[in-house]
Order: sequence, then C-alpha cells, then structure tokens
Amino acid sequence: MALDRPIRVGLMGFGQIGRMIYEHAARSNDVEIVVATDLGSPEILHYLLQADSDDRTRTILDGNLLSNPRFSTRMLQIDTPQEVPWDAFGVDIVIEATGKFRGRQHMEQLLRNGAQRVLLRTLPIDDVDRIIVKGVNDADASADDKMVSGGSATFNALCLLLNIVSGSFAVEYASMTSVHAYSSDQPVQDYAGSDFRRSRSAAENIIPNTHEAAQWINRVLPSFDNRVISSALNVPIQRGSLLDVNLVMQDETVTAEQINQVMRDAKNAYPGIVDVCEDPIVSSDVIDNSHSLLFDIPGTIKAGSSIIKALAWYENLGHAARLLDVARLYAQLGEDRA
Repeated sequence: MALDRPIRVGLMGFGQIGRMIYEHAARSNDVEIVVATDLGSPEILHYLLQADSDDRTRTILDGNLLSNPRFSTRMLQIDTPQEVPWDAFGVDIVIEATGKFRGRQHMEQLLRNGAQRVLLRTLPIDDVDRIIVKGVNDADASADDKMVSGGSATFNALCLLLNIVSGSFAVEYASMTSVHAYSSDQPVQDYAGSDFRRSRSAAENIIPNTHEAAQWINRVLPSFDNRVISSALNVPIQRGSLLDVNLVMQDETVTAEQINQVMRDAKNAYPGIVDVCEDPIVSSDVIDNSHSLLFDIPGTIKAGSSIIKALAWYENLGHAARLLDVARLYAQLGEDRA
C-alpha cells in the first residue's frame, strides 16, 4: 500500500553514506530529506555531492538550502544529537549517518529533541529496540520500535548469505572475514589514534581489524547465536568490499554447485537486494552496485568434506539504499496502525 505523502527524513551526517542516502532519496518518489546536519560548511558539502554525481547541475545551494527537482533540504552546520529540534522540521525518522553516535544515550537525545524514530546506519554499541536487515527479518519490525539499527553493509551481506544458505542446508558454523575498503575514520598517513593498527596509513597497508557482526547476529538470526566468528581486513582501496565466508556444513554431501544454485535462485526471491555474478570480477566492478549482496559464483570452493568457502561483494551504495528501505518499512507500519 502506498503512503499518502513522502517520508520526511532528517539526516545526521553528510559524509559518504549520508550523500548516498541523499542521492537515493532524490531519485525516489516517496522520500524527502528535509534537514541534514554536518560539521562541514554547506558550500563544501554541496561541492562533494556534485563531485559524486553524474549530473553536477541537479542540485542547487542557496544559502543553507540544498535543492533538487524533488525537494529542498535545510543544511545545518552542527554535529551533536542534542542541538537539532527535529520536531520543528516535521521529520518522521532521523537517520544517524555519522557512525559516531551509536549509543542508546545518543538515540534517546534525538528522541527527546523531537525525532519520532531513530535509525542507525551501523551496528549499535549497546541495546536498541531492533536491528533490521532488509530481506531477512522485516517481519520482526514493530511500530513501537523507536531506536533501530539498520546494521552495517558487512552485517547485511553476512545475514543475507547465512539466511539464504541455511534455508536449504544446515550450517553448523560460519567464519567471516570482511575484506573492506578503508573508511573515513582511518588516517591516510601514519597518525597516532586510539588503536595501534588503525593508526597506520589506510592508503598503504592491509590492516587487520575486529568486526562486531558475530556479537549481534543473534538479534537477526537467533539460530546462529554463538556459531559465527567475524573479523575484518581494511585494504587500501576506496570503494568495493568483499565478504569471505567459510561455512561448515552439517551434510558433507553438499557441493559448491548446490550452494551456487541456491544463490542463483535467491536472486529472484530477493529482488534489488541480492544478485549473483558469473564472471570473475574484482572490487572496482562492484562500485555503484546497489544490491546488499553480489554473490561471486566462481569463488565458491569446497574444502575437505564439510567446508564451503563463499565470496560475496558489496559496497556502501547498497547499504544506503537498504537504510531507506528500512525507513519505508517503518513508515508503512505507522500508516497501517493509523
């Protein structure tokens, strides 16, 4: 059922993910970004948005009002949750896109300042009402949820892969390594930070890193609780990431081709969310792909009697699209209850 008006989104953070969310909204017919906050000046943020776009003339900045053919966005040069009167802008949901304010106390501040609902673009650091991975646990969403996480791009890809494979074959354990493009919080030159390895240059090194996926998997896929381990390698590329998953299968007769066929079938079952690639692609080939999971058919290998190694690609553009899908999901729930 279509909503009777566009969803009004407040956007906190206009970095890469924030700009991708904005671009998806600008090309939609049901979402408007009515206000966006960032420490950067509106002029520089507009410049970065133009640099990302295939049409530099589509957005216009007049003072602190950023406009495109569909809607106008008030740009506010602030970056703390308690500073914005979200209710004054009539927002239906605030997407926390900075990745910095992941705590429950930060989300509560946004709610106290007039946000009707808060959606994190990454995994939380403590308990929230719900973690939603679009295509996996949509049915768990409740109109009463106020503090929601949309997971991360890696978490979405992993949950989708495990959910699809386990729907056909029993998986005993899974080990995941995210081979991940470097992020904006990493230095491009060696620079002392809070973590030894992440103080090294992101542009020059493969950097082993931790990943929180295993910690939160039970909130989306309870059957995988304590049966997943996760880690990451940050590598010196800007966009395009790879999920490297080892699946320990209960049935030793399961073949790599059977896994591939299950993933091919999932392409139709998860339209716009899951896709497969039969070609031997590399990371740059996945840039601007808006799926949450691009399964690499040639990369599936059986090792020994029970281990299946699987590869899947993803990038932030797909995660930005899914965040808006989660916003749509909750807007529909509110409409249904009304």
